[in-house]
Amino acid sequence: MAAAADSPQVLGTKSIGKLLIEYSVPAVIASVVTSLYNIIDSIFIGQGVGPLAITGLALTFPMMNLLIAFVMVIAIGGATVTSIYLGQKDNERASNALGTVLILCVIHAFVFGGLSLWFLDDILRLFGATDRTLPYAREFMKVILLATPISFVFIGLNNMMRATGYPRKAMISALLSVGVNVILCPIFIFTMELGIKGAALATVCGQSAACIWVVCHFFSRKSFINFHKISRWFTGSIARMVYTIGLSPFLINVCACVVVMFINKSLISYGADEGDMAVGAFGIVNRVTMLFLMIVMGVTQGMQPILGYNYGAGRWDRVKRCLKLGIYVGSVITILGFLVTEIFPEQVTRLFTDDAVLIRHSIVGFHIILICYPVIGAAIVIQNFFQSIGKPQLSIFLSMTRQLLYLLPLLWILPRQWGIDGVWASMAGSDFLSFVTTIVTLWIVMKKMNKHERKSAAETNS
Repeated sequence: MAAAADSPQVLGTKSIGKLLIEYSVPAVIASVVTSLYNIIDSIFIGQGVGPLAITGLALTFPMMNLLIAFVMVIAIGGATVTSIYLGQKDNERASNALGTVLILCVIHAFVFGGLSLWFLDDILRLFGATDRTLPYAREFMKVILLATPISFVFIGLNNMMRATGYPRKAMISALLSVGVNVILCPIFIFTMELGIKGAALATVCGQSAACIWVVCHFFSRKSFINFHKISRWFTGSIARMVYTIGLSPFLINVCACVVVMFINKSLISYGADEGDMAVGAFGIVNRVTMLFLMIVMGVTQGMQPILGYNYGAGRWDRVKRCLKLGIYVGSVITILGFLVTEIFPEQVTRLFTDDAVLIRHSIVGFHIILICYPVIGAAIVIQNFFQSIGKPQLSIFLSMTRQLLYLLPLLWILPRQWGIDGVWASMAGSDFLSFVTTIVTLWIVMKKMNKHERKSAAETNS
């Protein structure tokens, strides 16, 4: 019997190309809009508060990465586990996974938010805040941290919504969050003169609206998986699987936090009197490059339920087709990003600020950091492929090689030779070395998968 159009069973029957469009386009739109509102927030802050406020915002990136780490360990782990259960036709466990994800999101939110607020100034200084930039970073993060229960539940359940067959509704929730934020941000900053605090309040208001939308979806009995179908709100075995699979994005984001801390410290050290402006430039470069990376992440989010379902159903041919298509799309996206930032770096930077020093550092950063940007898209797709098929150890390994094995040593070596340019070059060098390692790892894994596929086919025919 054919799967219903709104059932996740179509993941095992419909063509991979159509599925990737159906699942990735909403995720890409949501990711792009999310990234755009981060850029717009930075533009409003830069134009309405000042260049030091941009640096203050940049100093919150590591802490925001930590926030994302603590929620994505649940969100991605839970979505992957649910997709695999649905592929195995185990709808009861898939429903129980929803309850487990909700409980874990709430626990993580209170633990992370409480501890971070208690040690906020110490954490921000560890990330490179100075007496000039600390007030901006503190004011922004206080508001964000007080709202962690809202943001954690929204992000966690939104990933579950996509994994259970509702990519368009997941897109709408992201668009709702962004729309409210973009409308309120200029009002809070310019009209109400709330400064950088206004940008944080606008973010929280947007996430609150989206959280209500997502929770209402899972209370609806029309949803394939909903709160009414949960027989156990917390299942220890499911929680262990969630943590096992979600460990990869958790470590990736924690490492990103540590790495950004070292980058900020290096920029301040080698930038001398212009160190704060160099950190602000890194924030601008990071915001812009993340726009294209978020598009790639949208593609991988669309791939996740397709890969997880077909891997759980033993459909190796469909898994490989999805991976190949994802690598192609991811590469095209980052090549486009490279061309835009290589040709128009000054025009892009002037959207954020008119400060000459900040513009100069940003242009240099764009030119050096993005030398290897075209290959990043393929690397991200491959790393998320391993995560989506329940092999988080490989995704963890590949992330660790980039951020610990390659980037940190390069941050220690290159700036000693080239000063602040060496800080930028260390990021480009680690991207290239990580890409090579990722390709070699994929080749080894695919050889094993092909061998297993041939063996299974032989046993079936005998």
